[in-house]
Amino acid sequence: MFHGVTHTDLDSFARVAIAAVCGAAIGAEREITDQTAGLRTHILVCMGSAIFTIVGVFGFAGHSVDPSRVAAQIVTGIGFLGAGAILRDGGSIHGLTTAASIWVTAAVGMAVGAGLYWIGGFAVVVALLSLWVLRPLRRRLRRVGEHEPPDD
Repeated sequence: MFHGVTHTDLDSFARVAIAAVCGAAIGAEREITDQTAGLRTHILVCMGSAIFTIVGVFGFAGHSVDPSRVAAQIVTGIGFLGAGAILRDGGSIHGLTTAASIWVTAAVGMAVGAGLYWIGGFAVVVALLSLWVLRPLRRRLRRVGEHEPPDD
C-alpha cells in the first residue's frame, strides 16, 4: 500500500506507461529543437525512474527498507547522466538545459512511479512551458544584453 493505492501488476504497468508518455512529451520538445538528448532518452529516463521507484516502494514490502534511499540514488545517477550532456566549448557552455530536462524527467518518473500523477503531469506542463514559452523571451533578453555597455 502506498498513498492508499493497492499495488498490483496492472497498476505498475499503468505507471510505467504513464511515465513513458510524460517522458515522451518532454523528449519530443528536445527532439524538435534537435538537442542531444531527445525523445528516446527522455522516455527511458522517465520509465527507468518510475520502475526504480515502484521497485523501491513495493518490491521490498515486508522488509525494513527505506524507499527514499532509492530516490536519492536516482537523483545521483541522473546527475552523472546530466553531467555527461554538458559540454564546455571555449568560453561557452552547452547542454545545461538538456541536463536539466533529463533531471526533471527523472523527477517526473519518480512522481508517477509513486502514484503522484498530478504532480508528475503538472511538472511536465511547467517543463514544456519553460522550454517553449521562455525560448523566445531568452532570445530577446540576449539581444537586449548585447546592446548594453559592459559593467565596470
